[in-house]
Amino acid sequence: MLLADVVAASAAVGATRSRTAKTAALAALLRSAGHEEIEPATAWLAGEPRQSRLGTGWRTLSGVDVAPVGEPRLRVAAVDAALAALAATTGTGSTARRAVLLGELFGAATADEQSFMRRLLTGELRQGALEGVMLEAVAAAADVPAAAVRRAFMLSGRLPATARLALTEGVTGLDAVRLRVGTPVRPMLASPADSLDAALAELAPAASVEFKLDGARIQVHREGDDVRVWTRTLREITTSVPELVEVVRGLPCQSVVLDGETLALRDDGRPRPFQETMSRFGAAAGELLLQPFFFDCLHLDGTDLLDEPLHVRLDALERAVGAHRMPGALRPNADEAADLLERALDAGHEGVMVKSLDAPYAAGRRGRAWQKVKPVHTLDLVVLGAEWGYGRRTGTLSNIHLGARDPDGGEPIMVGKTFKGMTDELLAWQTSTFPSLAREQTGHAVLLRPELVVEIELDGAQRSTRYPGGVALRFARVLRYRPDKTPAEADTIDTVRKLLRE
Repeated sequence: MLLADVVAASAAVGATRSRTAKTAALAALLRSAGHEEIEPATAWLAGEPRQSRLGTGWRTLSGVDVAPVGEPRLRVAAVDAALAALAATTGTGSTARRAVLLGELFGAATADEQSFMRRLLTGELRQGALEGVMLEAVAAAADVPAAAVRRAFMLSGRLPATARLALTEGVTGLDAVRLRVGTPVRPMLASPADSLDAALAELAPAASVEFKLDGARIQVHREGDDVRVWTRTLREITTSVPELVEVVRGLPCQSVVLDGETLALRDDGRPRPFQETMSRFGAAAGELLLQPFFFDCLHLDGTDLLDEPLHVRLDALERAVGAHRMPGALRPNADEAADLLERALDAGHEGVMVKSLDAPYAAGRRGRAWQKVKPVHTLDLVVLGAEWGYGRRTGTLSNIHLGARDPDGGEPIMVGKTFKGMTDELLAWQTSTFPSLAREQTGHAVLLRPELVVEIELDGAQRSTRYPGGVALRFARVLRYRPDKTPAEADTIDTVRKLLRE
């Protein structure tokens, strides 16, 4: 298969808003791929190389200026091998060697192929929910149930490998994928509830209500004395959180997979700011210690629990973690649930989660079985750009452009701007960080690659012809950036539009 075939499929996907058309274009490409071409083609069409840490940022690629060839000749296998060589290039003189490798690769590419590879290597091909479209395309190409593809992917966490398995081994290969202690599972996600009463009306009486902390999601695996910890994006942070490792190593079990949250607490037991918790994920332990609060158990002492209803998993959780369990109540009535919400808010937390006790763990899915209840409207949106400030903010990147995720895999859809809620420290961080993510710079603004997620508080939404989604935010202000979330986890344009009815 030629690289040009992948480039053409990518262009076809980008040229349509139809999810059906996107899926058909991707499936057609995958059907024609050889066994060794499935993984790289899948990875590229999902927006990133298979290899990590290529050392080919925007600055490196800007120095690659070679004339394109007239006719396509680069094959997928050759490009994948070149990227593998780039990833393996380290040490003294690696910058110069990478430049040579990139020059050779780009020198064998057409103009369209050069543009595609440049965007691939700088992250500009990432399109948020394209992952979901790709899973549908894999199922169509392999003629297997989409549910089987999604489950294998959520358990393995590797989209290219899941595609190869589906296309070479079919349902049999996909069904053989199991939860493995030591391999992180994509986390189950919650949907926002209109209110506590609405969530209870939908899920009660077989429901649990538990605190929703202002912390960071963690997944912890233990096999004997070996303990490993991942974030919600499946980034391993084990070496940064020795206090969490120590807690889990001391639990009364031999093997366990736990889902939960962690946060740093003040001396009075109230949560420290979210940014302080997140700062620990990239640094060694100091005086700021993290506390774990677990709310689900996916495996315990040789028994997988993913497909068991929540009430069974909570019984296992109680046996495994005891006092480290998230505060909550089983089958509360309306008054008891309201009291729990008030207690959570009084303690400085975000609200509560209402969960169906009969639902299995739907890894990687956002459904109605888990619903989050928060007293204020918040949205996780993608930062699309920022404008240079004026007056007191002269010289800083201030007014940020906000985009909601397109559920059909297109580029994020702009829904507003805001400069409110920004501290001097945040303005300084934006000004130093945004230029490295720039896709275009004008006189008054910097347009960014859609990589950063920011949590916004707002009063609601209103209809608007100014923005392409037909909706605009009302009185939006920045709460915090969410380095623990990817653009694929941002709220969708449908979620923003729902606020119109509220």
